[in-house]
Amino acid sequence: MGDRAIYAEGLSKRYRIGSQQSSYTTLRDRIAAALQAPLRQAGKLLRVPADSPEVGQSHWALRDVSFEIKHGEVVGIIGRNGAGKSTLLKIVSQISEPTEGYVQTVGRMGSLLEVGTGFHPELTGRENVYLNGAILGMKRTEIKSKFDEIVTFAEVEKFIDTPVKHYSSGMYLRLAFAVAAHLEPEILIVDEVLAVGDARFQRRCLDKMHDVSREGRTVLFVSHNMSAVSRLCNRTILLDGGLLSLDGPTQEVVSRYLSIGRATGVIREWTDSMKAPGGEIARLHAVRIRVQEQQIADAVDIRQPVGLEMEYEVLSPGYIILAFFNVFTDTGIHVLELVDLDPEWRRRTRPAGRYAVTAWIPGNFLAEGLLLVSAGVTTLGPSVLQFNEHEVVSFRVFDSLDGDSARGDWAGTMTSVVRPLLQWTTQFSPATTTSDCHSMPRANSYN
Repeated sequence: MGDRAIYAEGLSKRYRIGSQQSSYTTLRDRIAAALQAPLRQAGKLLRVPADSPEVGQSHWALRDVSFEIKHGEVVGIIGRNGAGKSTLLKIVSQISEPTEGYVQTVGRMGSLLEVGTGFHPELTGRENVYLNGAILGMKRTEIKSKFDEIVTFAEVEKFIDTPVKHYSSGMYLRLAFAVAAHLEPEILIVDEVLAVGDARFQRRCLDKMHDVSREGRTVLFVSHNMSAVSRLCNRTILLDGGLLSLDGPTQEVVSRYLSIGRATGVIREWTDSMKAPGGEIARLHAVRIRVQEQQIADAVDIRQPVGLEMEYEVLSPGYIILAFFNVFTDTGIHVLELVDLDPEWRRRTRPAGRYAVTAWIPGNFLAEGLLLVSAGVTTLGPSVLQFNEHEVVSFRVFDSLDGDSARGDWAGTMTSVVRPLLQWTTQFSPATTTSDCHSMPRANSYN
């Protein structure tokens, strides 16, 4: 195995459509099931093959997925709902067996795939901490040394001796993550379950996973939050329909994922006003990306201004209208929020009719890369959102490397979301010579 932490070869998982799902089990049921496992394994040899006509329809959640993850790597797993992400993690965590292929892991593994994975509802928080540590192969003294840190992180001090079945989902999640992250697993596997927590808790979890990765431990992280994936992972695997679509640097993989099925054109128009986005007061008709001389363009020189144009219709007169744009990177980072400040119409009610507004972003402001634009209109006094079309158009900014952009003569990677060309000043004082030093008065004299 060498320096491998996880090695997967030809993983495939097939589910029978409409098969009966397992029901809630007690701890006694689980122990009994574990004892009966050898008998069930032998019984599989006598069953009808899964692809036999008698079985009926089946669904492949994973199909021939292979990859290798080394110790210390932090790898993201992304993909749309139903892509096979959670199925893959369950197989890697040995919660589920693959239909075909195999996976090997080296090192103690901590998994958080569902709220309270590994917890038993009848046991207290304290008992579940020690139970999970024992499952990980830790000695009681090791668990005890981490216990206070786990409880503090989870913020469940008052309820640690309460059965976890009485916990709220937030308490359950905090304790489950704290256990998974603090009991020093060599491989930490975390699913989208973090989305259950509030923003503060999510940040703490990401910081903790970052700490775990810096300690040289392996992290496998599934999320729909592309900003979190980009922040935490250097490498990402993209699953699409159960297949491994792409495996590589996170920025490249995230860009591919975000472009799948997305309206990435520079112009979007609605010719049928009845089908156009909008409310009773205003309705959207078009969004366009323009450059110099009003040309439509999907690629913009970083030094040139770019115009975000929105065409909409006011159906009912007498309202103050506010148009706005939001600009995002392809990793989901919010770059700009722009609101209509045209002095001719600001704070004025508008008559019914067609309007076209354009916000011009100056050159040498945006950074290179793919940018996605959302467009919306709301009324003021009262405030009523008429429409807000997300990622309706997109455009790409490029730097020609001619040396007269904010990049200057630097040809390396620049990762900021904006890149303004600022005025720089330098004050220079020539180096003093030895003779000058002798002739200069001393700041202090000592007798």
